[in-house]
Amino acid sequence: MRKMLAAVSRVLSGASQKPFAGSPPPRHLTVGRKLSSRYEVTFESAQRHGLATLPSLVSISRLKQSSHLGLPKCWDYSHSLKTRQASRVLVASRNFANDATFEIKKCDLHRLEEGPPVTTVLTREDGLKYYRMMQTVRRMELKADQLYKQKIIRGFCHLCDGQEACCVGLEAGINPTDHLITAYRAHGFTFTRGLSVREILAELTGRKGGCAKGKGGSMHMYAKNFYGGNGIVGAQVPLGAGIALACKYNGKDEVCLTLYGDGAANQGQIFEAYNMAALWKLPCIFICENNRYGMGTSVERAAASTDYYKRGDFIPGLRVDGMDILCVREATRFAAAYCRSGKGPILMELQTYRYHGHSMSDPGVSYRTREEIQEVRSKSDPIMLLKDRMVNSNLASVEELKEIDVEVRKEIEDAAQFATADPEPPLEELGYHIYSSDPPFEVRGANQWIKFKSVS
Repeated sequence: MRKMLAAVSRVLSGASQKPFAGSPPPRHLTVGRKLSSRYEVTFESAQRHGLATLPSLVSISRLKQSSHLGLPKCWDYSHSLKTRQASRVLVASRNFANDATFEIKKCDLHRLEEGPPVTTVLTREDGLKYYRMMQTVRRMELKADQLYKQKIIRGFCHLCDGQEACCVGLEAGINPTDHLITAYRAHGFTFTRGLSVREILAELTGRKGGCAKGKGGSMHMYAKNFYGGNGIVGAQVPLGAGIALACKYNGKDEVCLTLYGDGAANQGQIFEAYNMAALWKLPCIFICENNRYGMGTSVERAAASTDYYKRGDFIPGLRVDGMDILCVREATRFAAAYCRSGKGPILMELQTYRYHGHSMSDPGVSYRTREEIQEVRSKSDPIMLLKDRMVNSNLASVEELKEIDVEVRKEIEDAAQFATADPEPPLEELGYHIYSSDPPFEVRGANQWIKFKSVS
């Protein structure tokens, strides 16, 4: 505490007393509210003590008496609505950089003379968008974990917390008109492809307001140009090659991102899809999300070669840092441009990590240690890495990102309330949405004497 106060005192003694940039601040906007041992702070008093030029001090919970500042014995900035409003004013008054340039890890290459760039520009607008999206996916998955343990979500449920840079970074590198198909760890991709948290959580709880009307659950979610969510290990890869064939056949400047995990990478049908895609030069980006563990075992115990980006043999490949959203974004842009140029498919391996077990029935610590998980969290967490970059480069402040965290938590809680209150689909709708455009017809139920109407 003494060191912190000394540092604050040194900064304040050298800080200029210039007023806020732009329009003058409100004369009596409250930062903290007066309680038994708390004190009211106005912008006027803050400016007198030089605090107005240091908005980051709002995050300090207690500041003891300082003879230099002449402050009361104890200052406590309460986290009230007024505090957050004042924080927004402080953030608005600060001159942030519009963009910043960052170095990113060089990708390992296979059958490529050059790869993605090793530097990239991040704008403040994009940085805030990526941060909000990754934080939303993280909180959504944690809420799904909670709902499953409360037995509100049933059946299979595969969470992707820790892998947020993959789904957000991939989406940042393609166009909305491009296509994406993945395996059963699909919640994050469903969100980045444009569906709301409310629709995703309602689908997880099997409610009528879910994105598949409550009939798909965790493994079968769909959106425009997003084809799930597929439960059979590796079976989505030939489907992705088929989507890429449709793109080429229809003459559209579109690509298909076809995702699978390191466990599915050993499936024979994947190599069949490689062969067909290379033979016909399909605009398909094969993407292996290597989170280091399959269902209960490490990649080293399951694969003779863990260089998944080389598995295509005759197909060029990239190995990408899947914990760095900027690295994923640039690699995806590179791969998409390669496919659009007519050169055929390309393979990407995203080196990432999942914090939860393989599924909800897997505690995730029988084949790896808790210390390993904690080390990844502390050193390579994708949200933390982006946050540090933005704060250190003056693209955002800690207070601004905390405000986003508060808004995301509220959005998740509201969506969870909807997902638990929304009704389940009635039995008579069992035959609905089998086909998208055909006229209604009768569908026989489990009992042959019961018929259901099909509605598009």
